[in-house]
Amino acid sequence: MHEPNSQSESSTRHWQALEAHYQRLKNTPLSQLFAINPLRAQHFSVEFSGLFLDYSKQSFDESAFHSLIELAQTSGLEQRRDAMFQGNPTNSTEQRTVLHTALRNPDGEDLVVDGIDIRALVKKEQERLAVFANGIRQGTIKANDGGPFTEILNIGIGGSDLGPKMAVEALRPFAQEDLRFHFLSNPDTPALHAVLREIDPERTLVLVSSKTFTTQDTLANFSSVRQFLAQGLGGDEAAMRHCVALTASPQTAIHQGFAPECVFEFWDWVGGRYSMWSAIGLPILIAIGSAQFNAFLDGARAMDQHFLSAPLNANMPVLLALTGIWNHSVALDRSVMMAAYDSRLQFFTPYVQQLDMESNGKHVDHSGSPLTRPSGPIVWGGLGINGQHAYFQLVHQGTQRVPVEFIGVLKAPDQDSEHQRIVFSNMLAQAEALMVGRSREHIKAEMIEQGYAEDHAESLANHRSFAGNIPSTTLLVEALTPFNLGALAALYEHKIFAQGVIWGVNSFDQWGVELGKVLGKTIYDELRSEPKQDEHDSSTQALIARVFNALR
Repeated sequence: MHEPNSQSESSTRHWQALEAHYQRLKNTPLSQLFAINPLRAQHFSVEFSGLFLDYSKQSFDESAFHSLIELAQTSGLEQRRDAMFQGNPTNSTEQRTVLHTALRNPDGEDLVVDGIDIRALVKKEQERLAVFANGIRQGTIKANDGGPFTEILNIGIGGSDLGPKMAVEALRPFAQEDLRFHFLSNPDTPALHAVLREIDPERTLVLVSSKTFTTQDTLANFSSVRQFLAQGLGGDEAAMRHCVALTASPQTAIHQGFAPECVFEFWDWVGGRYSMWSAIGLPILIAIGSAQFNAFLDGARAMDQHFLSAPLNANMPVLLALTGIWNHSVALDRSVMMAAYDSRLQFFTPYVQQLDMESNGKHVDHSGSPLTRPSGPIVWGGLGINGQHAYFQLVHQGTQRVPVEFIGVLKAPDQDSEHQRIVFSNMLAQAEALMVGRSREHIKAEMIEQGYAEDHAESLANHRSFAGNIPSTTLLVEALTPFNLGALAALYEHKIFAQGVIWGVNSFDQWGVELGKVLGKTIYDELRSEPKQDEHDSSTQALIARVFNALR
């Protein structure tokens, strides 16, 4: 398909208009924008399917917002969105279709790509996965000794770890209580042995999650876990009866000893960071069961349909994307902080980090030309109240502006209203404090009123004041159900895609990680045998020698 030119005359004109809006508004306090438009909170908010997004604390006004919508329209967002859902080769550098959305809609309209019925393919594998997961949950699929599996160990890294781990933790109240879940990603020895100390070989089912089944980190961890199982179960054959492969390379997994009936497939058109809807989501399916997993898919599909059909000015993923475009590419903020005020979302920020930074951390457009504006902000953060006692200080009084995305969950299982009042009073207060700040004059007058001497108040006023005017969005989730979590995850997928289209980048490749892998293989061989001389810079050479000597 024809790729849009991100440097087109029309696009340039819209960017220039936005830059003019920013110059006009950059010294306007956010509180003044609310005073100008008393209905601002109503105008700059949107609600869909258990999610409510308030973006009124962003630093644009109605005129600038209109220009953002025009930029989105000019970028070809709607056309590229539709093309992705239809199975056109959206990943331009690898000539691949991008169809993770098809995993959420196996009963939808026919979708045939290169002569393959995608819907039928997905439905068949989902039925296999459901039968297997139900067998584990009900104890009809048994361990070697005839007992049930009660420990589920997922071995994977990147998208094969972050999405499933995030969802299993977020949906823990819906999980079967007699099952324990473990996730092993890093291949370092402490991580491996921390997991091995937790599991009983006789009760453990191992899920090995790898798209290519060549990932060094994952295979190294699996090799050690396989040996651990073999020692506990009386041999490798018995160990492999406790192991399942989740992969886009099923023959490679079978060649490594997995029984064909224990290999579950996904496909080349499913990117790793978009794969928890596929076989990679088997830990989630085992945890919450088929009915709730289907609700998880339903929530994502509902957000898909909203993204496809809602007008841009009422489209939640697009609106979230445009706030980031304004902050990162117009105001030139370098990062965005995510602050979730629910401990069940403790892994949500790392999940979005990979989704966003691996997708849009690019420096050239589709044609290979250098970008003229920054793409891909640094995404960081974590649990909000913890952050208030850690890095919020920098956000309030540091030397760079950091926009914030707040996420709160209104209803919790076994809810204690007093605890939830504390949570939400903190979240809402932080958003307001970031916006209004505290002036030097106000602080000085307040201190004098409290009895401080004027010269003491004068000397401390600068230290205790902060400018405010820091933009934020607030996303409220009605309840953290499988349906709403599916919608939330899909919201961020589509937000990131929309930003990639506007920046003109390919959000579905990740060539930047390749060189590290290539060099890693070379250094690994040296650490196993003998460091080579003059193969690296002096720093790397000396570090290799030091590590080699420590590991002999």
